[in-house]
Amino acid sequence: MARSLSDRDLTSSHDGLLTAGDITPRSSAAKFVSRLWRLKGSVIAGCLLLVIVGAAIFAPVVTPHDPLEANIMLRLRPPLWMQGGVPEHLLGTDQVGRDILTRIIYGGRVSLSIGALAVLVSASFGIVLGLMAGYMGKVADAIISTLVNIMLTFPFVLLALAVIAVLGSGFSKLVIVLAITGWPLYTRIIRAETMALKEREFVVAARAVGMNHFRILTKHVLLNLVGTIVVIASLQVARMIILESFLSFLGLGVPPPTPTWGGMLGEGRLYMMHRWWLAAFPGMAIFATTLMINLVGDGLRDWLDPHLKL
Repeated sequence: MARSLSDRDLTSSHDGLLTAGDITPRSSAAKFVSRLWRLKGSVIAGCLLLVIVGAAIFAPVVTPHDPLEANIMLRLRPPLWMQGGVPEHLLGTDQVGRDILTRIIYGGRVSLSIGALAVLVSASFGIVLGLMAGYMGKVADAIISTLVNIMLTFPFVLLALAVIAVLGSGFSKLVIVLAITGWPLYTRIIRAETMALKEREFVVAARAVGMNHFRILTKHVLLNLVGTIVVIASLQVARMIILESFLSFLGLGVPPPTPTWGGMLGEGRLYMMHRWWLAAFPGMAIFATTLMINLVGDGLRDWLDPHLKL
């Protein structure tokens, strides 16, 4: 007769047999760590992004210089590792002797704030219109979709010029310009997702029991769109930073002497051939920040997507 399987056999790992520990489900903490490890690139990007944001928030502590203080005696000093560089100005100075590293750090305050606020305003407006277009029926859908199509075909620079000509330049005006150009993306995506969700069983059941439309939209539809909204918003922040830099480069952004990355690029373009650091370092700040934001956005998409088994 074949020998029965004993407890010792179950717990033995000899000859490649499964052990009791092998068939025990992994703990939630182990699964969490495993998912983070598979997204290690995005985690590293998130840590670097926190450093950038932290430096911008605590700019007065991070740097001893005043971003607006000019010293004509130190104008156009090269970075420290080049001939003529001084330790007090690690990345050199600009055309009026202001410390470039300090202005980059303070410029991050402006660029990141404008990007975040523009996304917050555009997302709020676009989500509301998207929910209305996808849930309220053909009339609302036709009106809102037509408005979206008009906005998407309107040239960005022309719209920015029109708004700035009416309202003037400045921090709040730039947020308005970017928010106006950003909301159609949210509306179009949220509309499509809402139209799919309103036919799902849980929404049909909610309507059957007499739940009002506002509760259905907020408690059933909107909650199921949080992942999508977070991913879109994270990627849109990078886009808004680039657009803000573009407008500042053209002189349509926050007026000088307030430091902005795009404004520093615009000021440095006249010296680019012989004083490359004036434009290179602000450009590198824009590139690094938007790259980190995009990598974090990709990680959030993979983390929140139920169809991707990480």
